[in-house]
Amino acid sequence: MKGITVGEGQHAETVTVPTRVRDEHARLAAEVEEHRHRYYADDMPVISDTDFDQLLRSLEAIEERYPELRSPNSPTQKVAGSYKTDFTSVEHPSRMLSLDNTYSEDDLDVWLDRIYRELGDQTHQLLCELKVDGLAVDLTYEHGRLVQAATRGDGRIGEDITPNVQTIAGIPEQLVGVHVPDRVEIRGEVYFPMAAFEELNAHLVAEGSKPFANARNAAAGSLRQKDARVTAARPLHMVVHGLGLVEGFQGIDRLSSGYDLIKQWGLPTSPYYRVVDSRAAVKEFIAYYGENRHSVTHEIDGVVIKVDQLRLQVRLGSTARAPRWAIAFKYAPAQINTRLVDIKVGVGRTGRVTPYAQVEPVTLAGSVIEYATLHNQDVVRAKGLLIGDTVVLRKAGDVIPEILAPVADLRTGSERRFVMPTRCPECGSPLRALKEGDSDLRCPNARACPAQLRERLLYLASRACLNIEHLGSVAAAALTHPLKPAEPPIVDEGDLFNLTIDKLLPIRVSALDPVSGLPTRDPQTGEETVVTVFANQRGKPKKSTVALLRNIESAKSRPLERFLTGLSIRHVGPVAAAALARKFRSLERIEQASVEDLGATDGVGPIIAASLKEWFAEDWHRQIVRKWKAAGAVLAEELPVAEGGPRPLEGITVAVSGTLRYFSRDAAIEALQIRGARVTGSVSKSTSFVVAGENPGSKVDRANRLNIPVLNEDDFDILLDRGPMSWTDAAGRRLDQRNN
Repeated sequence: MKGITVGEGQHAETVTVPTRVRDEHARLAAEVEEHRHRYYADDMPVISDTDFDQLLRSLEAIEERYPELRSPNSPTQKVAGSYKTDFTSVEHPSRMLSLDNTYSEDDLDVWLDRIYRELGDQTHQLLCELKVDGLAVDLTYEHGRLVQAATRGDGRIGEDITPNVQTIAGIPEQLVGVHVPDRVEIRGEVYFPMAAFEELNAHLVAEGSKPFANARNAAAGSLRQKDARVTAARPLHMVVHGLGLVEGFQGIDRLSSGYDLIKQWGLPTSPYYRVVDSRAAVKEFIAYYGENRHSVTHEIDGVVIKVDQLRLQVRLGSTARAPRWAIAFKYAPAQINTRLVDIKVGVGRTGRVTPYAQVEPVTLAGSVIEYATLHNQDVVRAKGLLIGDTVVLRKAGDVIPEILAPVADLRTGSERRFVMPTRCPECGSPLRALKEGDSDLRCPNARACPAQLRERLLYLASRACLNIEHLGSVAAAALTHPLKPAEPPIVDEGDLFNLTIDKLLPIRVSALDPVSGLPTRDPQTGEETVVTVFANQRGKPKKSTVALLRNIESAKSRPLERFLTGLSIRHVGPVAAAALARKFRSLERIEQASVEDLGATDGVGPIIAASLKEWFAEDWHRQIVRKWKAAGAVLAEELPVAEGGPRPLEGITVAVSGTLRYFSRDAAIEALQIRGARVTGSVSKSTSFVVAGENPGSKVDRANRLNIPVLNEDDFDILLDRGPMSWTDAAGRRLDQRNN
């Protein structure tokens, strides 16, 4: 073993580097270099950014303990990216550095403390900007003309990608405006918008090529095409984040003022930056975009904090690989790698059969992920997914887990394709598409499919509908599909309000494994484990059971629109349900209304109207409504009577268009209806008035063609207060005279 000396004079001591530590250091260094090569040269990483950062930090920790192991060739001392490729090497006019990273506020505070300490009483500001997850590029302009574009490489030598960069629409060949330097380096990131990235991967899979693992590698791979026409066909974008060499102009003293000037030159700058003067403001910026990171069109993985004044940047200097005046605060990973264990299908409340992914459990953004959405079989095919793949998992909007892409380079040959079933996995009915060429397959057995009933019951109990607490997935499954010999107390939604303690207590179900979803079995006997849902061990009702029945009773008086939403009629969501309830005031009137009357409801239209008539044409659907009514559910709402009792607008028809200043749309419609008016969503010869606010639509144009009065908001107030006879046209005729 070799030793190193730490300290000076009589206090010096020799620290021996154990052989196992040297071996571990060599192993980590080789692993880091391998993954850097995959990332920068091949554009095909096989581990996530977070896993790579952990490897690099482990290497740095060893070198902190044993400085002898830190050499100029160590991965910790080099700017990544210097790998032999087919592109011509070019030298940057000035060195292009990387950034130091931090993942914690504590480490950020350490960096800020050092900045404040070293700058002392020097007045300074910090520039915060989003860290775009793309490919770093360096553009060189001479006398305003683009003469070279290169990748970062090792910071001194990069790859010449000039012909490819010239195909990117947002990068000008010639700078415009004033104060254009004789020579200037523009630093930025080339990125792939997320929507375009998914389209590209689908195209690559369709033609039999490997998909990219993430949007950053799609950008890098697109820029490294030997044929620039391929690059031109891909919608790459760039955002500028700094300057390198500047010759022939000395007017920039701050990076932020440089951004303003760069924008005037015609280069693409980011709107997502802010100059701040306090530690608290830095953290506020970081927190805001941590919560809203998916509000921008490109992937971001953190925030970069920089000293804004250029002279102070020079004073702070840099290390061998990174500036000391800037740092990247990286968010907890939005993406992580895991294995796709299986692809299963679930049946929704409308019968739609949807594939979903079962993955090896992994922690992402603070929660353990076991399942991810796949939408439909076309998505599985477009992403090129195979069961057994290592996949890139992310949280879309930081909420919904989804698979971004497979890591094709890690395939072993044991993976297998997913085959969409032809029969419903729960009731066995043959699946079918609603129309030819439709990607979605549906189970047509709406009445008897246990999965559809279970999901409809869950939706009915949700906050969007009747808001029945304690009626979750376990309870819904038990109520619709208990173990024999007990009969299910709910055979359709109409039975909800007929539940009693006596019906609930005997119900037993199989205990399911939370990962596989399969029934658990006794290890000794092999028999399925059976549990009660609504009774405790003594056979008495659980507190949650009593609360469930109490909540069901309260739900009988929910607003009409909630009941209509909860019927799971195709295309009828909360907005359409509210409009229908407001106009017709009862389920019975909605059932009896014509397609024309339903379609004339504001916000409904012919498709929803046809869906309503189709739903009520089924006898068992109408039976649900009859059961609810017999159980005491309130399925009608009396129209409020206007103050004073009269209905001055009885017999007239009014359409509302545009935005009113003093009325919401719902309030305007309510005000008309309680005075007896019929409110319609379209304009015809039978329409009496059109009320028009700001930005009205085509209703006003049609009203003018039909010579129908158009009222502004002041006229509308008079109409509500005094009735239709108060209105006169330009010739002084009242409505009754005009219509004659």
